[in-house]
Amino acid sequence: MKYQTRKKAIILLADGTIFHGKSVGNKDGSAVGEVCFNTGMTGYQEIFTDPSYFGQLMVTTNAHIGNYGVSEDENESYQPMISGLICKNFSYNYSRPAADNSLEEFLNKSDLFAISDVDTRALVTYIREHGAMNAIISTDVDNIAGLKEELAKVPDMNGLELASKVSTKEAYYFGNEDASYKIAALDIGIKKNILRNFAERDAYVKVFPYNATYEEMSNWNPDGYFLSNGPGDPKPLAEAIELTRLILENDHPLFGICLGHQVIALANGISTYKMHHGHRGINHPVKNLLTGKGEITSQNHGFSVDEKETAAHLDFEITHICLNDNTIGGMRMKNKNCFSVQYHPEASPGPHDAAYLFDEFMERIKLVKN
Repeated sequence: MKYQTRKKAIILLADGTIFHGKSVGNKDGSAVGEVCFNTGMTGYQEIFTDPSYFGQLMVTTNAHIGNYGVSEDENESYQPMISGLICKNFSYNYSRPAADNSLEEFLNKSDLFAISDVDTRALVTYIREHGAMNAIISTDVDNIAGLKEELAKVPDMNGLELASKVSTKEAYYFGNEDASYKIAALDIGIKKNILRNFAERDAYVKVFPYNATYEEMSNWNPDGYFLSNGPGDPKPLAEAIELTRLILENDHPLFGICLGHQVIALANGISTYKMHHGHRGINHPVKNLLTGKGEITSQNHGFSVDEKETAAHLDFEITHICLNDNTIGGMRMKNKNCFSVQYHPEASPGPHDAAYLFDEFMERIKLVKN
């Protein structure tokens, strides 16, 4: 086995609790962020490159990570977005012929610190009981006081704006420019597979930075507007909230996913809140209240839309609920051409039960255009 003797490492949580592990690759290092966990059995590369995870220490509950390597085609953004990795068993060797490289090389290329040999069952149980919190992972195991000082400087995720950290700096295009329909997408942490889903449905997408104005987006004369997923607290996104108000005021077709779903709520005076430990995994059950059907979904969020305020809002209808805790999974407006979901219909990773939502958006666009 590679790295028979590896450096000791620890996870120091904000409340002072310590878990032990070993450095991946025998490296010295530290990393900070909000500690969270993902229950997916596969898809670690897509998880690590999902912009929604920016600034978070990722705990993987699957016992083996890295065993099928990495493939360039499976990146959801241009680089890993997590701040660090915590796992049980790290596989230095991989067995998938289609892989381009090992996970170790993938992490080294981005200088991403990771620790393994952690009792992830105990750590995840602790997070579930005590809530997501900031943490530091480090090989500086004898300097607890110094690590506590460093950890104290890390801002809390509640109230933290992160969309600007992951958004494109300049607008760009995706898909076939001769496609039948045009979609203006606001990038507040967009995943590549969302763009692929639109392109597969005869749409040409122009992706705008997080602070784009309604004037900038509408000048392209799109047939519909999209608000993407992304990291952090939605409340500080004043520009995106104002943009959403103007899109709705002009009654354009609008679709939001995850962070975009929360922005739509805020644009209509509905509150959002930070969840105790969030939803992160690829097997979350959701019920479609319009059809009565169940869906197994990919989810990744630490904030949610207020259930009572949404139910009481005269212009909104709750369309989906998350069956694990009855939080809002989706909603639509009664007086506007607008709907949104809290989960990820594009999957990557995960099941494709909810891919029909892209079809629904395209149908809404076609009805208006044709």
